[in-house]
Amino acid sequence: MQISVIVPLLNEEESLPELAQWIARVMETHAYSWEVIFVDDGSRDKSWEVVQELHRKQPAYKGIKFRRNYGKSAALNEGFAMASGDVVITMDADLQDSPDEIPELYDMIVRDGLDMVSGWKKRRHDPIGKTIPSKFFNWITARITGIKLHDFNCGLKAYRRDVVKSIEVYGEMHRYIPQIAKTAGFYKIGEKVVEHRARKFGYSKFGWERFMKGFLDLTSIMFVSKFGKKPMHLFGTLGFLSFLTGGVITVWLIIEKIIKLNAGEKYRQITDQPLFYIALVAMIVGVQLFVAGFLGELISRNSPDRNAYQIDQRLGDA
Repeated sequence: MQISVIVPLLNEEESLPELAQWIARVMETHAYSWEVIFVDDGSRDKSWEVVQELHRKQPAYKGIKFRRNYGKSAALNEGFAMASGDVVITMDADLQDSPDEIPELYDMIVRDGLDMVSGWKKRRHDPIGKTIPSKFFNWITARITGIKLHDFNCGLKAYRRDVVKSIEVYGEMHRYIPQIAKTAGFYKIGEKVVEHRARKFGYSKFGWERFMKGFLDLTSIMFVSKFGKKPMHLFGTLGFLSFLTGGVITVWLIIEKIIKLNAGEKYRQITDQPLFYIALVAMIVGVQLFVAGFLGELISRNSPDRNAYQIDQRLGDA
């Protein structure tokens, strides 16, 4: 199969029939072999009934229904597991993403050899209260991750099949799939300007809280990608530096007292100086960080996937 389209949805019964017809029209025009996987993330309307009716009429429309709302990341992860196409394309169900972009996205993966293509909604039909924070968020993310994209959160993306079968998306990490893919060894990440259409039905499911969650998730994913298998390298280093700083300050205070004592000068007791307590706290924090690194190392080494690595190819006997 050439293309799998994954559509996460939440209460989108009005837009689904039009979206399904639009996708089918594009696929048939270009003679692709295809499937569409609708992932119902706990909808409370008749979205699942619509998906069932679409499947009854055309088996290429497939579906997954969650018992409750788990979030977009969970929906994408289940869709990735079910997808069988050589190229996997994700898009939102609200008709703000255009299926007419599918052929060019497919070509960029197959013809240009990219691992992943992320859409860029260069011209957005959103209020300024969403566009300005989004631009700032994307600017920060691009510099922290080193991935030169303008729109990390665009729902319209295309992937080589190997990518979606090699990554796991959880929590709210769907915003950082480019970074997750890069961590898994897929560095050929491209970008395409895509059409962003005005919302025709329903309302946005995301509010201001997503920006705060986004930055927390970015911190988490950067830590896991760099130190997930070697936590002692971070906590041990910080703990050593903290303990060393406290120790140096303490030694300096003792030497200063000895010098003043030998010179017959007045001096303050070490325990009467605020600097001593700062040094003491630094040493305690250092020990705690070192212990945290040690515990993290024990957990990591006992993890069942501690030696799970992304292998591209093998030659000879396994």
